[in-house]
Amino acid sequence: MTLRQRLNEPRPLLTPGIYDALTASIATEAGAEALYVSGAAIAYTRLGRPDIGLVTMTEVAETVANIRDRVSVPLIVDADNGHGSALNTQRTVRLFERAGATALQIEDQTLPKRCGHLQGKSLITAGEMAGKIKAAVDARASEETLIIARTDAVAVEGFDAALDRARLYAEAGADVLFVEAPRSREQLAAVVSALGGLRPLLANMVEGGDTPISSAADLGELGFRIVIFPGGIVRALARTAQDYYASLLQHGSNAPFAGRMHDFNTLNALIGTPEMLARGQAYAEFEERNGAA
Repeated sequence: MTLRQRLNEPRPLLTPGIYDALTASIATEAGAEALYVSGAAIAYTRLGRPDIGLVTMTEVAETVANIRDRVSVPLIVDADNGHGSALNTQRTVRLFERAGATALQIEDQTLPKRCGHLQGKSLITAGEMAGKIKAAVDARASEETLIIARTDAVAVEGFDAALDRARLYAEAGADVLFVEAPRSREQLAAVVSALGGLRPLLANMVEGGDTPISSAADLGELGFRIVIFPGGIVRALARTAQDYYASLLQHGSNAPFAGRMHDFNTLNALIGTPEMLARGQAYAEFEERNGAA
């Protein structure tokens, strides 16, 4: 089933955030049907920096390619603001699609952008963003590659302006609409009322952000088709890492923390080491048999 087909189903698509092949494989093993490659999570982990436009197009593409080599589920990829103009956006679409993206999320912020739940954002004009969406649609090699249009206008121009922008982006060809950072459940419901008949809608859950946290099931009942939890994994790992390093430096050993971590063999089983070694041995035996012949 393609991602486009999956969005026709009534139940919402719960999409965990990931940032590398390890988190992708763990999330898939847990049962995730699709994954969200978070630009913020890449910035947090690859650079140790905030989501303020520091991650480059090629760094994201490299990350997507590594993830796609590990998992086969659909990948929704954060493409920031297309990394430039409409022509830059087309290059981003082609590069990410070749790397393995199933959908690209493009936002209407200026360059450099910043996290949708940070203050001080600024926007390009609605017309310029519509042009980027049209460019993205024209650039994709397959119609199964979805273009997700995100507007950050709620925090900059107001809620009604955000809805107007989303309508324009749908007219430009966006496959999915994403109104970032509604401030209340009432605004979430209003997004569905205004836009749900146009395109499938995406909701973003950020712990500590501007939008009240709801479950995927609850948001599905409102009418959202995709629910992403983009940075939760980094917040969880960062908290665990703080505890781990504090324990190690306090005790001089991992013994007190052993119950909260995998040992060597368990981690190797998780990442498929026995299977890969067996596969390598099978190829080695094949080579020996054919060499002897």
